[in-house]
Amino acid sequence: METLKKTLLKSFVELTGNPISSSILKTFTRSRISKPLIGPFSKAYEINTKEMEYPISHYKTLHSFFTRGLQDDARPIDQTPNYLISPVDGMVSDHGIVASDYSFYIKNHLYSIKDIFGDNKKADQYKDGYFFILYLSPSNYHRIHYPVDGALLSRYALGEKSYPVNRLGMKYGNRPLSSNYRLISELSTEFGKVAIVKVGALNINSIQIHHSSPTCKKGEELGYFSFGSTVILFLEKHRSFAPMVKTESSVRVGQPIGEWP
Repeated sequence: METLKKTLLKSFVELTGNPISSSILKTFTRSRISKPLIGPFSKAYEINTKEMEYPISHYKTLHSFFTRGLQDDARPIDQTPNYLISPVDGMVSDHGIVASDYSFYIKNHLYSIKDIFGDNKKADQYKDGYFFILYLSPSNYHRIHYPVDGALLSRYALGEKSYPVNRLGMKYGNRPLSSNYRLISELSTEFGKVAIVKVGALNINSIQIHHSSPTCKKGEELGYFSFGSTVILFLEKHRSFAPMVKTESSVRVGQPIGEWP
């Protein structure tokens, strides 16, 4: 049964990851034909419409609704200088320390940061450091914000097709966090380097970046996902970094998730 589930999931990903079918889906979500689905989607996922930037009637396509903004005061940003904040709304799937052999476990699956970064030298910077896995469901606010003040060092993309990054995808997918399309931003901060790995989800690999300044301010909007997805934070080793959240807990943009001394 486990093998069958894995095979079915792989077949589904191959189908929806096809450039033609993916393009059709992308076109549909951006067309006005998709508008009638906004109301049912909002109710099914119990989305808080009161905090949205505009009334629900303002959104003309599913894409515009998925990527909606929020009212200015909806996500207060904790500006305590030594606090790392959550860059997204979502759930803490896992967090912990990257081993000296570059490995770390997520839901009993072994990963290597060498595979995620696609570069041994870049991976070297984060071994023995800390990581957070933050999962965004389709119901979450999809915009991404900087988790700390810093300067942008690099930004690059890896991977092509994407397995889903929900529980099913993490269990049966082909190590989605290190094989999916992903966009990596590295920052230099007063606490060391911080990498923001934005992982594409099933069907729509669209990760839009609209911040190009080399100066990154905590809480500032970085970009958005076109659907639910995952953000991985990697922190360079620091002698006494301490997490402030638990696994499986919900987090919101601006909320402290860790602390440097």
